[in-house]
Amino acid sequence: MGLYPKTEPYDHGMLDVGNGNHVHWETSGNPRGKPALVLHGGPGSGTSPNLRRYFDPAAYRIVLLDQRGAGRSVPPSSDPATDMSVNTTTHVMADLERLRAHLGIGRWLVWGVSWGSVLGLRYAQTHPGVVSELVLTGVATGSNPEVELLTRGLGKVFPEAHERFLAELPAGERDGNLAAACNRLLESPDPEVRERAARAWTDWETAIVPAPPGSVARFQDPVFRRGFARTVTHYWGNGHFLGDGNDEGVVLRDAHLLKGIPGTLVQGSLDLGNLLGTVWRLHHAWPDSELVVVDEAGHDAGATGDDVLVAATDRYARDGT
Repeated sequence: MGLYPKTEPYDHGMLDVGNGNHVHWETSGNPRGKPALVLHGGPGSGTSPNLRRYFDPAAYRIVLLDQRGAGRSVPPSSDPATDMSVNTTTHVMADLERLRAHLGIGRWLVWGVSWGSVLGLRYAQTHPGVVSELVLTGVATGSNPEVELLTRGLGKVFPEAHERFLAELPAGERDGNLAAACNRLLESPDPEVRERAARAWTDWETAIVPAPPGSVARFQDPVFRRGFARTVTHYWGNGHFLGDGNDEGVVLRDAHLLKGIPGTLVQGSLDLGNLLGTVWRLHHAWPDSELVVVDEAGHDAGATGDDVLVAATDRYARDGT
């Protein structure tokens, strides 16, 4: 099956979402097609033209946006003067609603990858009337146990890389929230401290994913690296701004709120985030979901996962708007 051919946007713009922020958006495909919103990962990765290819351009009105501080949105999180206190999950979900109203869309399918799956799930839980379906891959829920696994637990699997990561953090902060400790360095007034912290974070992420080749290349760009690391650690160090919840986190706690929303979860069997069983618990708590596990694939489910994702959007396209 594979991905659909490359397409170009037929419209784009910068939406004023308040707090001095403007988010970049674009639409491609069929202007009268079924609306689909694409949520990129990170947080802070920015969107990619390749994400349009998961949708039949004849059937979908495909909406991509760069979330606050990422990609072409301004101000960029790579700028140390950018106020990150107004970059939270609540702010970004409000941005999605502003964009939906701006584009005159009633309901849309929501497609998310990695952090985008966290955002998509919480958006659907808090705005269920506007989400027709969910298609999610590299699934996560943004819980504190997931952050602890990815920043500390996997140190037993990748001890050498973890030792290098810890060595860049202040000795007195290596037993606490490691994402928050790294974020404090990324907020330092000293540019050299910020650069070392950004490199330490992206080196650790590359060690544990491992990141797709495109991400590795982007991590070599110091501007992207600073903005990405600053945004990820800002979210991970603050519980993804999802509230207190219970030990499982608010997304799993509130899985019942997804009732009536069809969903497809596509997960690589070797995604190390699976060690907590989060995606399986989410699937079983959400009866309207289907879970497809892609054998011998990691966080990036690869070509087989692409086929499954395209099959899902094709199927939902036939369900109309």
